[in-house]
Amino acid sequence: MTGKRIGIVAGIIVLAGLAVLAWAGIRPGPMAFAAGKRVMLAEYRGAPTGVPADLPQTDALARAKYLTEAADCEACHTADGGKPFAGGVAFQTEFGTIYSPNITPDAKTGIGTWSDADFLKAMHQGVSKDKGWLYPAFPYAAYTYLTDADVLAIKAYLFGLPPQSNVPPQTKLRFPYNQRWLMAIWSRLYDPNSRFEPVADRPLSWNRGAYLVEALGHCGDCHTPRTALQSLDNRHKFAGGLSEGWRAYNLTSDADSGLGGWSRQDLEGYLKTGHSLDRGTAFGPMAQAVHLSFQKLTATDVSAIAEYVRSVPPIPTPDLPAPRLNPASEDPAQGLAAGSNPRGEALFASMCAGCHTWTGTNRFVPHATLTGTRAVNDPTATNVALAVLRGATTLPPSGDIAIMPAFGPAWPDEDIAAVSNYVVTRFGARASAITAADVQRLRETP
Repeated sequence: MTGKRIGIVAGIIVLAGLAVLAWAGIRPGPMAFAAGKRVMLAEYRGAPTGVPADLPQTDALARAKYLTEAADCEACHTADGGKPFAGGVAFQTEFGTIYSPNITPDAKTGIGTWSDADFLKAMHQGVSKDKGWLYPAFPYAAYTYLTDADVLAIKAYLFGLPPQSNVPPQTKLRFPYNQRWLMAIWSRLYDPNSRFEPVADRPLSWNRGAYLVEALGHCGDCHTPRTALQSLDNRHKFAGGLSEGWRAYNLTSDADSGLGGWSRQDLEGYLKTGHSLDRGTAFGPMAQAVHLSFQKLTATDVSAIAEYVRSVPPIPTPDLPAPRLNPASEDPAQGLAAGSNPRGEALFASMCAGCHTWTGTNRFVPHATLTGTRAVNDPTATNVALAVLRGATTLPPSGDIAIMPAFGPAWPDEDIAAVSNYVVTRFGARASAITAADVQRLRETP
């Protein structure tokens, strides 16, 4: 091969490599699916940011609290048994463990010495006054779309909290991920560092929903799959992801694996109460999001979220069938699971049937209903097994807490696999075959 040909081949290889890097590095933004002209906030005919018009409180602190709840800050910054916002929540990743910081106004261990500029820089650019570059477990690539006014309102609320002295454990990541300076490169690629821009030809309610979902609520951080570089893969927007080991399911309008079969009322009810008739009950991280954030939003904001989410184009999740909506037979001997899993059936009969019933529906305790629940219709049985391992708490607005105990401390992995398979096979659309080894891996995930 002549030198000229070698040069041509080498050039093609380099160009191909650059094309791959560009494809990996340049991803569409979260609202790219919505064709239309984007405009500056000042040019739009309404006000999709700030607090909603139907918020009854008028004092500044209450309005700041509303924005903090909409941003769901407490969930990530409050450890089990810890003080609110004092940090210490462990985020287990394939690269190591990240611990959330103390964001109370304590001067020594929290953010009490932070200026407005410091707080804005952390929220918009992912740079901490104390630690430097932050890891994207903190969703600053979503918070970057928040207006300065809304960010500073959140800061005002946090600074009004009682200071809590708490030093969370040190983040422990393996090399090279423990080199925080690398996040400067990541941020340059994936954090636009720009404020929210409405779509000009969309109604105010849709743009308000976009602001709540993409900026404040950062829903994509759980429900959108990630690339190898841990950016959101918005080419598969809302097609499903992972959150603290749990599957965060498809939110697109796909009829089988997404929300295509849900009415707007179904979705609004689910967000406000953690339960929707025939669509199941939220548990795991989603139940926490309902309790700490969604159920505290006004009716217009919940409606705006539903409007926006339902506009996301369908993207199927291949391993998720359409949920089975009809109840199982009242006779334990009837149905797909009958006789095929005697150990799972015995465990369900002794510990589960009293609340969940043999049909999978409970009209007296609706939050115990299994029929239609996405997790029960997931053939991997991941979330069902996690609920059995860790327990599940649903927190409807009525204050009536429904608690399913954690069986992980008492049951071996084989029993958890058996009852999980029984539940999915009896009440879901397709049988599951989770193994004891699978359960052990879930058990070891914080």
